[in-house]
Amino acid sequence: MEKSFSMRLAHYLRARFSFLSITTWEEERLIRDIKRICSDKKQIKTVRQVYTWSVTEGLLSDTDTSLSKYKQPIQVLNQIENIDEPAVIILKDFHIFLGHGGQTDHAVVRRIRDLVSVIEHDPNPKNVIFVSPTFDIPMELQKDIMIVEYGLPTYEEIEKVLDQMIKLNENNPRITVDLSNAEKELVVKAALGLTIQEAENAFALSMVMDGRLDINTVEHVLSEKQQIIKKNEILEYIPQDPSMEDIGGLENIKRWLKKRNNSWMDSASEYGLPAPKGLLITGVPGCGKSLIAKAVSSLWKLPLLKLDMGKIFSGIVGSSEENMRKAIETAEAIAPSILWIDEIEKGLAGTSSSGDSGTSSRIFATFLNWMQDKTAPVFLVATANDIQRLPPEFLRKGRFNEIFFVDLPTVIERKGIFKIHIEKRLQSDKARGEFPLTNETYEHLAKLTEGFIGAEIEQVVIIGLFEAYAENRGLQVKDLEKAIEEIVPLSITQAEEIKRLREWASVRAVTATLRDDRREYEEVAEEEKKSLPEDASDVHSKRGGRMLDF
Repeated sequence: MEKSFSMRLAHYLRARFSFLSITTWEEERLIRDIKRICSDKKQIKTVRQVYTWSVTEGLLSDTDTSLSKYKQPIQVLNQIENIDEPAVIILKDFHIFLGHGGQTDHAVVRRIRDLVSVIEHDPNPKNVIFVSPTFDIPMELQKDIMIVEYGLPTYEEIEKVLDQMIKLNENNPRITVDLSNAEKELVVKAALGLTIQEAENAFALSMVMDGRLDINTVEHVLSEKQQIIKKNEILEYIPQDPSMEDIGGLENIKRWLKKRNNSWMDSASEYGLPAPKGLLITGVPGCGKSLIAKAVSSLWKLPLLKLDMGKIFSGIVGSSEENMRKAIETAEAIAPSILWIDEIEKGLAGTSSSGDSGTSSRIFATFLNWMQDKTAPVFLVATANDIQRLPPEFLRKGRFNEIFFVDLPTVIERKGIFKIHIEKRLQSDKARGEFPLTNETYEHLAKLTEGFIGAEIEQVVIIGLFEAYAENRGLQVKDLEKAIEEIVPLSITQAEEIKRLREWASVRAVTATLRDDRREYEEVAEEEKKSLPEDASDVHSKRGGRMLDF
């Protein structure tokens, strides 16, 4: 139980707030916490008896079941007045009588209003607490009910659950526990954002499916978190695929991310380090921005949530702002997590106009405030193709930890991209044939594809494989050479746009490519410039972004 919740609730009870509302799915955990507070004389001064009521069980306490016959809402409200001892009365799922999803029972609303002054002047201190997964306060009661926030389980509470499960199975020959202290911390941190029941389910699933509790238990925890995200129509859960090894090149940004792995753990706090805020990745389309965003999840073993800005905007007035708040709440509820917004410039491009009655501006303001003030370890990854369309306040220092520029892959990077795509697809002996899987082959192909983006290199491999498949034989180098000749790369059709992106990035963004991987592009050879179309020579022979190796 959070100390802040315990202290806050104790203050409300001692101050004799008549009606409180606590929204939670964890009814049992909350009731245990309330009972603990009400029995702590140091905290509450006057110890209180705790009663619980539900429509199925009536009114009960640990020492008195004689009131269980009072199962109707009006009946229990009448009995509250008759309780002649200091008490806290917990009313479960009372929201259904106050208009949630149906018609309001006005007699119940009126009786609650009558009770406010009765409870305030009762010689025995009493408090009524509404407990339910959701609670909409009727307009008539908005001045009479105080909302109390109740957080999800703390690190210590989830660690206790894990310890209990380890102890229960320590003599079980079918269960192996193999967790170092650091790995145990990683598993517990991964489970933050789950309820106690959900965490127990994830740990139990790991034992049933794998017969062990180890670092791979994180995968089962993330699977449980996926269920939470599936219930949110705005966010999409992205599987942990690909890994960093599946991405050719971009070693500079990979190094940056690897250095910040586990930075949300306690070991980082020993150095006084805050959790990283986020990353903005811009550059040429099809060069790996989205792949990097996905691979962060695999590297850090955190859930990746994709926010579709198009789903934020809906046709109902006021619902767009609510959609953004719900998306942020979900990302924070399962933190530590990664929130990915692809092509963010499309969602924020209209913030300076008034064509939508200011909806875009309000959503942008909500998002900016969250970026500035968030304390939950939610790492934001934003990708953009046309960064100049983004509002300037979004790019100011402090919003992101770093801005990276992804340019056309260098010859070294193209060599790696060819290797990944060819070896990934040539899994069968028939498709592989006698294809030379050598560095010389990859280097030859890389030199033939100057100016090609990663997506075009993938298409070269696919087109070549179609040629081999059509002739019922193994892949040959000539198939790839033919495909290269047929493709007109983006660097030719969008040369001016690439130059514009580089001009912006030259002083504002760090290159995602290592210095050694782009060294040959720093000095432009006249011979190379002459061999290329005039409008594309600079595009092919140079690269953009500030040189800063991590």
